Amino acid sequence: QVQLIESGGGLVQAGGSLRLSCAASGLSFSNYAMAWFRQVPGKERKFVSSINWSGTNTYYVDSVKGRFTISRDNAKNTVYLQMNNLKPEDTAVYYCAARSKVLAGPGMEYDYWGQGTQVTVSS
Repeated sequence: QVQLIESGGGLVQAGGSLRLSCAASGLSFSNYAMAWFRQVPGKERKFVSSINWSGTNTYYVDSVKGRFTISRDNAKNTVYLQMNNLKPEDTAVYYCAARSKVLAGPGMEYDYWGQGTQVTVSS
């Protein structure tokens, strides 16, 4: 049974930082590209960032470039999203997703999803 479990969300003031983690189990983690998405109530889930299986290729949506950093530790079966200089518009439920391909990005299909972790940024 594949599980993706996100953690690290919470309430933070604008300008603050959070580090999200997504721990994977039940899959060969190093064979999967990983991504982070976010969703606000009443809106569609949107792509935020992705990383390839080896961690050598990353991709970010323009609104988070220079503020967010995605990384992975294949020995720990975990992908991270370091979020700095947070803004109120970053408030959302953040989801990690796994794709059984070399690369991941927006508009692609993903095989597994986590349950999400809430990030709230106050102004």
